[in-house]
Amino acid sequence: MSLKQQITDDMKAAMRAKESGRLATIRLIIADIKRKEVDEQIELNDTQVLAVVEKMIKQRKDSISQFEAGGRADLADIEKAELAVLSAYMPAGLSDEEVAAEVAAAVAATGAAGPQDMGKVMGVLKPKLAGRADMTVVSALVKKALTGA
Repeated sequence: MSLKQQITDDMKAAMRAKESGRLATIRLIIADIKRKEVDEQIELNDTQVLAVVEKMIKQRKDSISQFEAGGRADLADIEKAELAVLSAYMPAGLSDEEVAAEVAAAVAATGAAGPQDMGKVMGVLKPKLAGRADMTVVSALVKKALTGA
């Protein structure tokens, strides 16, 4: 079953169970997916759906930090609830050791020698690690590996 179909089935289940918070979040996911499909006039595959969910997760994390900095715990709690629902659709994350091993392998495979080769290494890693690792952390590891710092 595709991820898009699973999200639709989860929406139906949330409607039957009268889980309004979960239902609202799932509807946001579906709306974002449909918006992207209409804008680009394509049918999204699982990888593209994951990218949409990943973007939504990043937005929620940013909002949580902003709300907590502003002393709005009530709004931060809403965002945290949405984040929990969104996270359920992401594949299992890689451990720090696994990410470091992938970075080392990509650096070796591309023959990267310095910071100017960061784009090459990230180009190899992004398809492999998207959705399974925080790309900000991956980018920092690549930079560290290429600069020797």
